[in-house]
Amino acid sequence: MSATNPFGPSGWTPDQLCSLVGKCYLITGANTGAGFEATRLLLAKGAKVVMLNRNPLKSDEAIAKLKQEFGNNTDVSFIKMDLAELASVRHAANEVLQTVPHIDALICNGAIAQVATQQFTKDGFESQLGVNHYGHFLLCGLLFNKIEQSSGRIVVVASEGYKMGLKTIQFDDMNWNKNYHPNKTYCHSKLAQMMFAYELQNKIAAANKNVQVFVCHPGAANTSLIGDNVNFATRFTWSLIVKMGLAQSAEQGAYPEVMCATEHNLKQRAYYGPSGRWNWSGPVGICKLEPFALDQPVLSKLWAVTEQHTAFKWTI
Repeated sequence: MSATNPFGPSGWTPDQLCSLVGKCYLITGANTGAGFEATRLLLAKGAKVVMLNRNPLKSDEAIAKLKQEFGNNTDVSFIKMDLAELASVRHAANEVLQTVPHIDALICNGAIAQVATQQFTKDGFESQLGVNHYGHFLLCGLLFNKIEQSSGRIVVVASEGYKMGLKTIQFDDMNWNKNYHPNKTYCHSKLAQMMFAYELQNKIAAANKNVQVFVCHPGAANTSLIGDNVNFATRFTWSLIVKMGLAQSAEQGAYPEVMCATEHNLKQRAYYGPSGRWNWSGPVGICKLEPFALDQPVLSKLWAVTEQHTAFKWTI
């Protein structure tokens, strides 16, 4: 093992996965991109996967593709959930509690990014913060007790973007009404996700609960995250990055979240992902975690504000 990568110079790869028969994983945003590839990797080892997706048609198509690859008896299903609507999150969580016997890990993979113009969720939140942070905060809270029953995990898929933008939370204007910017607002939402995860670690430790929380990033992965809601300049720049071979595959982008959901003896107060140039690609291991992501006064205030905005009080 190297000093910087506990998995050696090649980093973590799916070759290190053992049998996952009897395990059950929930993944948000799993019908395309890294979420779909994470589903594939878990199913290949015999796990059960429940996808939490917004689009039923795309979910059916994804399941058909997976069953064609792994067989009709493959244990994969989906529950309709829109992270942009808190009522939908509550409904989906209730269905999970009624139909899923146990949860070994909840992988918070779903996201939107670089939304060109300011948009709002059905609950009135800036769309990127609403989907990436508020929706997952509520989902994790609703399912936490179920996850703890299995001594399970929560995996928050963050982004290297957390290092950009404000590097803190804009409490006086969470919707960015005064200074909306597609990238800075996205970075704001991903930093909020990370801060939620690290504060959840604090609360779990204080309450002596048996749930592990991990934070990772996919690097620069060639997925559908940069989609039609992104401005032309960003789409063009991303297309050049892909054509130049600087972006890794969606499957490689899924490695960190699968590792965090399955690997034993991982340090929780850490940040995992590709560790090569700019952390865009390269061996999956531990990446540098910037101190501002652990700013305790901000962590505490964000938790309180998020509970207020989602109308959900954690009982941990």
